[in-house]
Amino acid sequence: MSRHPVCLVRRAADGLSSLPAADLPAWSAAHAISWGDPPYTTWFRALWSDTALAIRFDASDVEPWWTMARRDDRLWEEEVVEIFLDPARRGNGYAELEISPGNVVCDLRVRRPWPQLHSDPAWHIDGLDTAVTPFRGPDAGPDGWTAIARLPWTGLQPIAPGIEMPPRPGQRWGFNVFRIKRPLGPEQPREDVRLLAWSPTGAPSFHVPAAFRDLVFE
Repeated sequence: MSRHPVCLVRRAADGLSSLPAADLPAWSAAHAISWGDPPYTTWFRALWSDTALAIRFDASDVEPWWTMARRDDRLWEEEVVEIFLDPARRGNGYAELEISPGNVVCDLRVRRPWPQLHSDPAWHIDGLDTAVTPFRGPDAGPDGWTAIARLPWTGLQPIAPGIEMPPRPGQRWGFNVFRIKRPLGPEQPREDVRLLAWSPTGAPSFHVPAAFRDLVFE
């Protein structure tokens, strides 16, 4: 058994032939992980089927913001949720997906991690579909945003050509999830920045494969 925290990915009964809605009952049964102190707590969960991996972030936040509007803009300079996926656990060549509160995405392949960080923004997850909706937290009223993405196995296969996709039950991928919050808004985006990692990296970068943990397919 792993000594580190893991995230379990449950199989979806409906097959995930399209982007799952936020009210899909399977999300309620999915295993959730969380990180970050209030008021910026983030929850993550995932589902899988024969066709795709579906992921979901629920970000608690009364004032999310964004200005960038083009795919592969430098979204990490604003507010985003992020996932790194390393199916082969090589520590390089892994996928990075960022989603902003405005449903703008940046998907790229990380050829080398920090401190010689090098990414390929020309690489895309073929068939990627995403949506952002208001998030209703445990208290009354909308208080954040939910980002959902559907990642077809055919779009992920290029990052790990020797790895079986869809995965077998019990298969483990390396991964980590993150949140960037800039509470002073677009006027002061570099002040009081919150760089929030589920598995802390211990470095001035999220790109530390030693901090990757297990995404376990049930």
